[in-house]
Amino acid sequence: MPELRTDRLLLRRWRDSDLGPWAAMNADPEVREHLGELLTREQSDAAAALMRAEFEERGFGWWALEERATGGFIGRVGLDVVGEDMPFTGVDIGWRLTRAAWGHGYATEAARACLAFGFEVLGLPEVLATTTVGNLRSQAVMRRIGMTRNPADDFEDPSVPEGPLRRCVLYRTSAQPRTAHRGA
Repeated sequence: MPELRTDRLLLRRWRDSDLGPWAAMNADPEVREHLGELLTREQSDAAAALMRAEFEERGFGWWALEERATGGFIGRVGLDVVGEDMPFTGVDIGWRLTRAAWGHGYATEAARACLAFGFEVLGLPEVLATTTVGNLRSQAVMRRIGMTRNPADDFEDPSVPEGPLRRCVLYRTSAQPRTAHRGA
């Protein structure tokens, strides 16, 4: 699993010591606001195990996100293959940070490193990003990293029950010269 470094962040392999903070994030109603129900410790541990296995299998996936100055776990960021049940195909970029890490530009900085990896190392022609219609903070990150939205691509997520989290937006960006070390 390759590590990625930015000025302030380390995108790295998951450690057992990440499981507690990861579970706390998944039990935080504000972090889960646009993601659905809260996860139990067992569900969080299972998700981390799956992320680890998929990264090893594919050579890309979800990195644990660490603040370099403190060495503290602040979330996850990465690239994932779009699920077969979705109305589009490709590779999706995403992020989830602890509430304490919000508002510092970490999601933008980490996402830029992921895009650089996706385009320069994996040779992806395009990267997608999705979120709920109401997740304006994530949509702002998508725009800051150079992604654009065509409202005609918006969709209903078939994996989500009827309700406010089902309607989603789709952003895209294509391969172009980028640098993983740009500031947020």
